[in-house]
Amino acid sequence: MNAATDNPRVLVVGIDGVRLDLLPELDTPHLDGIARAGFLAPVEVDAATPTMSGPCWTTIVTGVGVAKHGVWGNRLDGNRLDVFPDFTTRLAADCGRRTFAVGGWAPLFLAQQGGPLFVAPTRLGYVAPREDTPEAWEEVDDRVTADAEHLLALDEELHAGFIYLGAVDETAHFLGCDKEYRQAIEAADRRLGRLLAAVARRPGHAAEQWTVIVVTDHGHRDEGGHGGRSPLERTAWIAARGPGLAAGVVPASLHHADVAAHVFTALGITPDLHWTLDGTAFTCREADRTKSVVSGRIHG
Repeated sequence: MNAATDNPRVLVVGIDGVRLDLLPELDTPHLDGIARAGFLAPVEVDAATPTMSGPCWTTIVTGVGVAKHGVWGNRLDGNRLDVFPDFTTRLAADCGRRTFAVGGWAPLFLAQQGGPLFVAPTRLGYVAPREDTPEAWEEVDDRVTADAEHLLALDEELHAGFIYLGAVDETAHFLGCDKEYRQAIEAADRRLGRLLAAVARRPGHAAEQWTVIVVTDHGHRDEGGHGGRSPLERTAWIAARGPGLAAGVVPASLHHADVAAHVFTALGITPDLHWTLDGTAFTCREADRTKSVVSGRIHG
């Protein structure tokens, strides 16, 4: 393995329902920093996939599309996660790596509504909202971030983790994509900053090579809501930095399924052909230097 990736680690932060077109207007220094060090680029939810959290997050963390994983809505019933598990479970079960997943949307983490999506990471955390309001979801995301900070500090052997932040999406559903929604995105960026700081504080950080991926699942209509086929709903995005990702160089034809594929590759694992992943690592394709979106500017 290349000396630059002798001790690879991966952090994936999923922020639900963040519109790409609004990011240039907002104060998101931590996301901007990731984009400058690597890339931030659009992802179009493919025509076969409903623009809903269940199918999109399942594709993101399994590396396969809806035809394989079988999740078509926000109930996960009928899934094939026994065949196509999430990356935290596959890494723990098949590759002997220590992993974690933490968040507050029940079907991702609990045996509810056909879940859990994250079946068996090494460590699993769930924070229940006290009520279904934007304010309660902000509290959840704060506690989720604190739990992730604790896990990153506690377990020096962690290899990969997934953190789910849901307040942005919930705010859009209740209040639309106006002032409060934009404030929620900025709050999510501050939590991203806390997670990056927790990584930097790890005792062994100087010897670790971290890949950081931030991803959203879908967009929103102006009035709030998704599930349709409008450009606002179908436009998602991925941002990433880490070994092998040059600043301003965007992988061509990004797809949600590429996230899990890149996690494996970043950890030095060649995906087994029997996994039949639909995604490919960001570094395994042609690149385009003209489409990295950082605070509304095009970098190349």
